[in-house]
Amino acid sequence: MITFVILFGAVAGVGFFLLVSLLDQRPVSGASALARLDLDRQRFRRDSVLSVDDRFTGESLRLRRIGAQVREVMEARGVRLPPSVRADLAMTLRSVENHIATSLVCGVIGIAVPVALGIVLVAMGVTAVGFVPLWGALLLGLLGLVLPTLQLRGTAADRRRDFRHVISSFLDLVAMNLSGGRGVPEALDTAAGISSGWGMLLIRDTLRTARLQGVTPWAALGQLGNELQIDELRDLSAALGLVAEDGAKVRDSLYARADSMRQRELAEAEGRAQARSQSMLVAQLLLCVGFLTFLTYPAIARVLSSGL
Repeated sequence: MITFVILFGAVAGVGFFLLVSLLDQRPVSGASALARLDLDRQRFRRDSVLSVDDRFTGESLRLRRIGAQVREVMEARGVRLPPSVRADLAMTLRSVENHIATSLVCGVIGIAVPVALGIVLVAMGVTAVGFVPLWGALLLGLLGLVLPTLQLRGTAADRRRDFRHVISSFLDLVAMNLSGGRGVPEALDTAAGISSGWGMLLIRDTLRTARLQGVTPWAALGQLGNELQIDELRDLSAALGLVAEDGAKVRDSLYARADSMRQRELAEAEGRAQARSQSMLVAQLLLCVGFLTFLTYPAIARVLSSGL
C-alpha cells in the first residue's frame, strides 16, 4: 500500500510540474527570441549530423535523437559532460547523444525493475515489502546511470593503450620519411597511409580533414591529442611545428620518443602480466582451500555428530 501511495504522489508531482510549466507563458523579449532561434538552428544542424554522420552507424538513430534532445536541455542549463568522458567517447568513436540516452535507459530500467517486483509481491499478498522496492529502485537507478560510464572508461583505456602503440610506430615512420628528404606534410601522409588499422585510419582522416579545412597537419594532430587526451600527439604537434617554422631537426628526438614509448608499453605489459599472475595464484589458493574443505568436511561432521 505504501508503494502505491509513493508512486501516486510521484506521478501527481510530475503532472503538476508539467501543468505549471505549460501555463507559465511569459512575454518573450528580443534577446530570448534570438537565443531560441539560435537553438532551433543548432537543433536543425544536429539533426542533420545525426542523419548523415557515418561514424556512428552501429548506434541506434532513435537513441541518438533522444540523447540530442536531453543534451540540449542539459546545455541550456549549463550542464555538460566532464572532459574525461567526452575524451573517452571520442576514443571509442561513440556519440555523446547515444551515451546520454543509454545512461538514461539503464537508469529507467534500474528504477522500474524493483518497482515492478514490489507491485508483483503486493499483488501476491506480501504486505511486508515496505520501502525496500523504493530504496532498491533508487540504488539500481543510480547504478544504471553510472554503469555505461564505467564500461566506457574501461573500453577507452584499452583503446588508448593500443593507440599509443600505433603512435610509437607512426613516430618512427615520420622520422624515417624526414630522413629521406620529404617535407613534414608529405612525411605525415606517407606514414599515415602505411597501415589500414583503426589508429592509422583515425590519423589519416584527421590529416585529410585538416587539408580540406586549410589547417596545418601538425595543428590538426595537436587538436586530436587534445580531443583524445593523448600527450604524445601534443608533443608530436609541437615538435613538427618547430620543424616547419624554424627548420629544427627533430628526427633523433622522434626516434627517442618512439623508443621511450615502447619502453613504457613494455613496462606496463610486464606490470599487467604480474598482476594477472597474482590473481591466478589467489584463484589457485581458493581452489585448494575449497578442495581441502571438501575432503575434511565429512570427518568433521562425523566428529561433531558423535560428540552431540
